[in-house]
Amino acid sequence: MILTTDLKKTIIVAPHPDDEVLGAGGTLLRRKRDQGAQIAWLIITGISETAGWPAERVAERNAEIEQVAQFFDFDAVYRLDLPPAQLETLPMSEIVGGVSKAFQEFQPEEVLVPHPADVHTDHRIVFDAVASCSKWFRYPSVKQVMAYETLSETDFGLIGLEPFRPNVFVDISQYLDEKMKAMEIYTSEVGDFPFPRSYEAMRALAMMRGAASGYLAAEAFQLLRSRD
Repeated sequence: MILTTDLKKTIIVAPHPDDEVLGAGGTLLRRKRDQGAQIAWLIITGISETAGWPAERVAERNAEIEQVAQFFDFDAVYRLDLPPAQLETLPMSEIVGGVSKAFQEFQPEEVLVPHPADVHTDHRIVFDAVASCSKWFRYPSVKQVMAYETLSETDFGLIGLEPFRPNVFVDISQYLDEKMKAMEIYTSEVGDFPFPRSYEAMRALAMMRGAASGYLAAEAFQLLRSRD
């Protein structure tokens, strides 16, 4: 496959808020600021009071999403608000329908999606739903699909699927510090090292991917499909 680089509309599909920062925060900033692309954020799950979450936590999460949307200057934000850690209980048609509606409205050329071997069931289900919405004859705008890696999910998978094998590396050297600032918005999701979702681990992964590709810092992706 040949990587398509002249893309003007990128959507990142995040099973949960924070996946977009962990997996592609630097890349999204590059797409928006350096390449002049439009970027969109599709959030699959959401917490609510009706599902038993405290009102203050729901309000805090909504505020986090709003802050992240402003930080990245997303051109569009789509929220399905499906129950987290319960996607396997829902009809796949409901999830696919939500993804389809966002794709039809935004008309993305590039789709960033969680890896199918991630340990979290939500990630695997979201991948399958997005795969259904990448057929060229139904979604002709989609030219490229890449899987991103998510700390504490991609690196903890034990199932017998093909592991994450990065073959695309995006230089985020000038955006690594901003990626860290974006993650600071999700205060409850960050822990002390060696917790996987720590600033030290995020920086170490970026430096390791950078060392593999000749940059000071990089984000890695697995190119799944490219139409040029």
